[in-house]
Amino acid sequence: MATALKLPEWQVGSLVSVREREWVVLACGDQILRLRPLYGSEAETCGIHLGIEGRDVRTASFPLPDPKTAGDFVAGRLLRDAARLSLRSGAGPFRSLGRLSVRPRPYQFVPLIMALRLDPVRLLIADDVGVGKTIEAALIARELLDRGDVRRICVLCPPHLCDQWQRELETKFHLRAAVIRTSTLARLERELPRKDQGIYGYYQHLVVSIDFAKSERRRPAFLQDCPDLVIVDEAHAASQPHGAASREQQQRHDLVRELAARDPSRHLLLLTATPHSGIEQNFLSLLALLDPHFANLTLTQLSERERARLAKHFVQRRRADVQKWLGEETPFPTRVSDDARYRLTKDYEKLFYDVLAFTRETVLETGLDRPRQRVRYWAALSLLRCLMSSPAAAVQAFSKRTEAVRPRTEDSEDDEQRQRETMDALREEGTLDTVPEAAIEAGEVDLSERDRRRLREFGRRAEAIVEAQEDPRSRRRLKSWPTFCGAASGPSCTAGLLQPPSTWLRNWNCD
Repeated sequence: MATALKLPEWQVGSLVSVREREWVVLACGDQILRLRPLYGSEAETCGIHLGIEGRDVRTASFPLPDPKTAGDFVAGRLLRDAARLSLRSGAGPFRSLGRLSVRPRPYQFVPLIMALRLDPVRLLIADDVGVGKTIEAALIARELLDRGDVRRICVLCPPHLCDQWQRELETKFHLRAAVIRTSTLARLERELPRKDQGIYGYYQHLVVSIDFAKSERRRPAFLQDCPDLVIVDEAHAASQPHGAASREQQQRHDLVRELAARDPSRHLLLLTATPHSGIEQNFLSLLALLDPHFANLTLTQLSERERARLAKHFVQRRRADVQKWLGEETPFPTRVSDDARYRLTKDYEKLFYDVLAFTRETVLETGLDRPRQRVRYWAALSLLRCLMSSPAAAVQAFSKRTEAVRPRTEDSEDDEQRQRETMDALREEGTLDTVPEAAIEAGEVDLSERDRRRLREFGRRAEAIVEAQEDPRSRRRLKSWPTFCGAASGPSCTAGLLQPPSTWLRNWNCD
């Protein structure tokens, strides 16, 4: 005879962990556990049915303070100021200052002040690179959340920026966001409490790859449950394409345009360091997302009234404009570029040639049809790119992609994703700085166990190189880029190893 599962009785006021969040127990009945999020508002209070999710509820625990991480006087004063600001947040001009782990510079409050004068908030932040557009946008999001003007936020960004946005939101603004893209979709769907619930509606805050959400088959689900505040990073890539049409850019623009038009009360923040590419129609298409009136404007013939209307929605500062702002000086770092030669260490060089031979074998394996061979080719490009980026990137590429991967249906959108991740970037802003996950995963779907063991062995060798600090480029940075072209044997960067990976594989017959 089956017996009912005996679950612990939770005391009012105790801390529990469930649904990837920490909660405070407000009440505990026979079957319902009433919870309020530890990092959230009263509006997020919910009930947990113990018969359904009772086994997932765990006691929340937090590590004891470590005297070694006590910090210094500045950190202690920041903590004190944060506590004081949080206590008097109801009377202060901004309610979010007590929940920040970053100290915004004075000029970074300008977009926030502009946003608080708009309803809904529709703002194009076009500050220069390094000025702090991420801080400015997240500060607006945190303030609107604390004021109760928005309940959920979503960041639409290129796939290689998803993890960076997730870290920034959590570490600096205490906002936990779920990353939704091709490589995380299956895991997030498995964690849903009900099969009839969508991932866009279940998770409170989202960081979504815009190239994942823009497709025709994924767009309706995203639009249905899209949060009431959307931040679009690298917004210039979502402008209306002009001239030679770009299918990808057109899809991005259609997605953002529908977001803005479907719900006129939705808050929208567009971030870009290059708002105007020289084509006026592209720039006007971005402005039209903020206010449809701007779609019919001509920038060279703006009246004073139209300029004042545009100024409410557009902010752009160069570094020189804010280097000295309200008596505070911002020491922006100066970028110094230098072409330098270096030689790989013996272990690093041998690992490269072994991986090159391995990828050649996987691509030229007999019995592969042309589509599968093309996927293997992309995976080979990705592995080689990671290996030549740094041994640490090679560790991530080898060790995290060797387990069995669920096969996915190949379609044109996945093809485009792998092309963006692996092919050589033509512009600096298009360079990817993350492990190309989709390409590597797809290439390893049907690898043999022997090949997976070889990948794991490559990962261990790369870890040994990292531990031994044998990355020649890291050592050059530590030495402030002196001349480092010794007479040691082995290939140097000018010998072809640092040429684009597609150059090494060009003769592999993988169109």
